[in-house]
Amino acid sequence: MESIGVLLVARVMPYLEQELDKRFKLFRAWEYPNRAQLLSQHAAAIRAVVASSSAGADAALIEALPKLEIVSSFSVGVDKIDKEKCREKGIPVTYTPDVLTDEVADLTIGLILALLRRICECDRFVRSGQWKRGNYKLTTKFSGKTVGIIGLGRIGEAIAKRAEGFKCPISYYSRTEKRESNYKYYPSVVELASNCDILVVACALTEETHHIINREVINALGPKGYLINIGRGKHVDETELVSALVEGRLGGAGLDVFENEPSVPEELFGLENVVLLPHVGSATVETRTAMADLVLGNLEAHFLGKPLLTPLI
Repeated sequence: MESIGVLLVARVMPYLEQELDKRFKLFRAWEYPNRAQLLSQHAAAIRAVVASSSAGADAALIEALPKLEIVSSFSVGVDKIDKEKCREKGIPVTYTPDVLTDEVADLTIGLILALLRRICECDRFVRSGQWKRGNYKLTTKFSGKTVGIIGLGRIGEAIAKRAEGFKCPISYYSRTEKRESNYKYYPSVVELASNCDILVVACALTEETHHIINREVINALGPKGYLINIGRGKHVDETELVSALVEGRLGGAGLDVFENEPSVPEELFGLENVVLLPHVGSATVETRTAMADLVLGNLEAHFLGKPLLTPLI
């Protein structure tokens, strides 16, 4: 397969890049000053695109690659890929579900604990020598808090099961009620936010879920409520979130994702009721390696004429 051209549109873990390089003729998008130069030189040779959570394949790129046969995403989120254009052209899209579910769910619980028990702030308190001048203030317990989850898919279910271990009542919102679920369903995000202590965003990013967390939802969650976002930054109206945190209309936030990554609103840096992570939900060696193997397996299956391992389209 060394003659098959594959375009890698964003930097990924070294293992995946090295394995792609071994198996295919790899084109790295960042090695070209602009897309036009890349396309003018190599468009006809590229038969696959490897995307990620940070960069994908828009309609213009898909149209510009006449030999494109498959888009394989190194991510469970595929909002950076123009799926309609792929469907129109009969181009399959693959992604990496399941293998990152536990990792993201684990991190979600860690984020909740860090936020409510102020773990990061306590660490700074000790390191700065402030403990010698008195004890840290009291924090908030997690056990028994009502957890509301937006999106009860693989990751949402995994978060719910973990939260149950902390004796947390679980409620959720999704496009349709899941009849097989024993969790309490709310038909709107505002109702869910009004009836939970901790609101977790775990749904896919679509036109419908863009800014699903808006001023009304934030106000419904209130000054004793906490927002956790491990989905996508654009799920949250960041301007409204920042103002709510600064004004005390929201109790706190644990954020792994942001609207304009890697840019983060500087107003958040000075707040102790906020925990900020650099989009590391699935970022462990074990999980990212499993994700990479799925990308490679899907590409090889396609070019060998075998069934795709994890097709989305």
